Amino acid sequence: MSKAMRLRGFLRKEILQIRRDPSSIILALVMPVVLLFLFGYGVSLDAKQVPVALVLEDHGPEARELAARFVLSRYFEPVGAMSMAEATAWLDQRRVDGIVQVQTDFAARLQRGEAVPVQVVVNGTDANRAALIQAYVGGILTQWSAQRLARGLPASLPAVSVEQRIWFNDANDSTAFLVPGLVALVMTLIGVLLTALVIAREWERGTMEAILSTPLSVGEIMVGKLLPYFLLGMMGLALSVGLGRLVFHVPFRGSYLVLLLLSTLFLLASLGFGLFISAGTRVQFVAAQISIIAGFLPAFFLSGLLFDLESTPRAIQIVSHIVPARYFVSASHTVFLAGDVWPVLGWDALALGIMSLVLIRLARSRLGKRLEG
Repeated sequence: MSKAMRLRGFLRKEILQIRRDPSSIILALVMPVVLLFLFGYGVSLDAKQVPVALVLEDHGPEARELAARFVLSRYFEPVGAMSMAEATAWLDQRRVDGIVQVQTDFAARLQRGEAVPVQVVVNGTDANRAALIQAYVGGILTQWSAQRLARGLPASLPAVSVEQRIWFNDANDSTAFLVPGLVALVMTLIGVLLTALVIAREWERGTMEAILSTPLSVGEIMVGKLLPYFLLGMMGLALSVGLGRLVFHVPFRGSYLVLLLLSTLFLLASLGFGLFISAGTRVQFVAAQISIIAGFLPAFFLSGLLFDLESTPRAIQIVSHIVPARYFVSASHTVFLAGDVWPVLGWDALALGIMSLVLIRLARSRLGKRLEG
């Protein structure tokens, strides 16, 4: 029997096994949809409809006009408070997340051309949310002043007026940031979790002895085990990108061929790591637990998908450099939101290429020793 015939028969056996095991199809094709809708609609890094207390100690038209800005903003749900003491009590009770106080001499100082102070008090329990609220309030105040100046009315602006421009994510929408990074999570599930079970499943079902009795080489067994899951991973990639573009309207400014290349490198690294895990254990439950702890959780927490790694301790940043998902999340964000920026993509591709070669080599070595033993 030729090598091609042996490999074709082994691949057919693996595909039939996947078809008989619906969990693989669910993880590869249904789980990406669930994760995309969960993160796209259920997870947001933006602060919206924030409850704030408005304390208007000046009831003139200028103060009411400023208050209307908060009422019309999609970022705030303002609640009128009679006094600063009442607003402070609401903040203590967590009924509001911030206080905006317009003082009694607001209109008079505005007419004299003086700087008009507006006090902002924010609940700092969540530092990120507090910073967002401060930024949103500052944006409303700046916009209010600029529009009054444009109409020839007295307004208060700082000596230096900042004009901000947001690059790469013009809408400032966290969904456009989350969905590209989520592709890495989907491919990690397929590449690491599913592949981590393939050898352990053979031992548990007692079919590994039959495979060992065939003339299949270690390389042929690896190709037969990895190729079906590589195809599943590519299907998961296509599904994720398609839903991101069509349902969540995430911009895509790069090349699909570049994304395919980077995805191939990342998926090979994930498959190699999954097979390395699977070759070291004969129990599917143990293999699944190791793949979650060593594969999925680092991809979730140490890739930059949800958290800015630059704000983490130095030790965590160093550890994150051995996580393949870190480089693929960086590359995915770049291709989707910025385009084919090769000074960034080149290093990510190099790191993923090295990791895929190392992990595939380690998996082959470990599988060979396990089969020979």
